[in-house]
Amino acid sequence: MVMPTRKTLIILPLLLSATPAVAQEAPPAFELPRELTDPEAQMRLAAKLQAISSALLNVRVGDVGAAIEGREATPAERNVTVGDMIRRKDPNFDRDVAREVATVGPKIQRSMQALNRTLPRVMRDVADAQRSIDRAVSNLPDPTYPQR
Repeated sequence: MVMPTRKTLIILPLLLSATPAVAQEAPPAFELPRELTDPEAQMRLAAKLQAISSALLNVRVGDVGAAIEGREATPAERNVTVGDMIRRKDPNFDRDVAREVATVGPKIQRSMQALNRTLPRVMRDVADAQRSIDRAVSNLPDPTYPQR
């Protein structure tokens, strides 16, 4: 009689058993929506971000400052904006903002390209983690099983 080797005793049950991890299909490839990968759409997004930042700089806050001090705002204070307050502390603010605005579009494009390259790997890693969690949870004892 031929005695099976230790390798055979280990490998044979593995080959005969079906594991859910092996049976599962690979997750579908994930890509960003076309709106986020299209250069024209990215430039429109950059323009919208610029408009939003401009709108925020034009918010009038003079009344708030006077109210915090417990008094009525003067006519000059009522027209003070967030941008005005920042310009008082940073005289180069407008030039710095113009330089940043000029680079927003290309920065968004580079970010979206990097995200599009990285996202499939991240999604694969998330799917792997989900499978690991599913395996771990499937091995937990059933809390409704009667105990003696």
